[in-house]
Amino acid sequence: MQHLVLFTSKDRDTLLKARKGESKFGEHVQLLANLTNIYDDIVNLDVDYVIFGISEDIGVYANHGKTGTYKAWEATIKVLLNIQNNSTTKGKRVLILGHLDYIKARDIVKQDPTKKSISKARRLVEDIDKDVTYVVSSIIKAGKTPIIIGGGHNNAYGNIKGTALALNGKVNVINFDAHTDFRAEEGRHSGNGFSYAFAEGFLKNYFVFGLHENYTSDKLFKTIKKLKSIKYNTYEALEVRNQLDFYTEMEKAQNHISDRHYGIEIDCDAIANIPSSAMSPIGFSVKQARAFVHYFGKHDNASYLHICEASPTKKTAAKVGKLITYLITDFIRTGIK
Repeated sequence: MQHLVLFTSKDRDTLLKARKGESKFGEHVQLLANLTNIYDDIVNLDVDYVIFGISEDIGVYANHGKTGTYKAWEATIKVLLNIQNNSTTKGKRVLILGHLDYIKARDIVKQDPTKKSISKARRLVEDIDKDVTYVVSSIIKAGKTPIIIGGGHNNAYGNIKGTALALNGKVNVINFDAHTDFRAEEGRHSGNGFSYAFAEGFLKNYFVFGLHENYTSDKLFKTIKKLKSIKYNTYEALEVRNQLDFYTEMEKAQNHISDRHYGIEIDCDAIANIPSSAMSPIGFSVKQARAFVHYFGKHDNASYLHICEASPTKKTAAKVGKLITYLITDFIRTGIK
């Protein structure tokens, strides 16, 4: 694959900060020496999880959003490698594959800052879709669980399609998000990954957890209310009016999705004060996000974890990297026996 950049031992050694008397996660993770075919290269590896990044913000740009989500992978891997390896993390159970890189495509869009560039970006998102679908499908076919880091929420489409193709059937999704991302099929972007996956028959049951009422149109509310396979709750009902209980709602959501394989989508927009494409001073706490990942990750039908929309700056890279690393390790711990 031309866009997949393999994470090498040299990359690891450059970022790893070894310390006497300590055992770092990065010292134990598995890496591929070279890449020929993802499925063939990993099917016989003794790992449970395969982590890869998506360094892109083209989908966000195509949705007229704030760019910068391409930086999340770099911010995360620097932190992840340097956490402690112990009985609760077990780096040896993890393969770090690398990341999908779209720097040339980003440059193409930036060189044409006109209305035409939106159409061009949406066509480029279709190419990214194909790559994400292939990587996710290959990992799941090989019997491993993908953990996908970075990029816009447009990549939910590739995650869902890749999982559905690998498992030969529709899949369900739980989405921790301030937005439905179920907007019109007007060309691919970060706001319609789920609507495209649903329309094309890859997504069956869908639960949106924590919608912000201020940013969900009346038209969207009416659309999703008509579809029995889509359920949701709102942040305001949960945390402002206290009409709903967080843990009771997680149970309700799991009842909606857990009858078949499902993906876990975490949009950093939903967490208060986290640098993201639609950063908000209002949202769930980091503790709630971690509890959410643990709750849904421990079910046998949990098939992937995707953490997206984080948009770190130089000043906030460590903060974002630590947040995403906590979510990754919370997910990994659900499978450690």
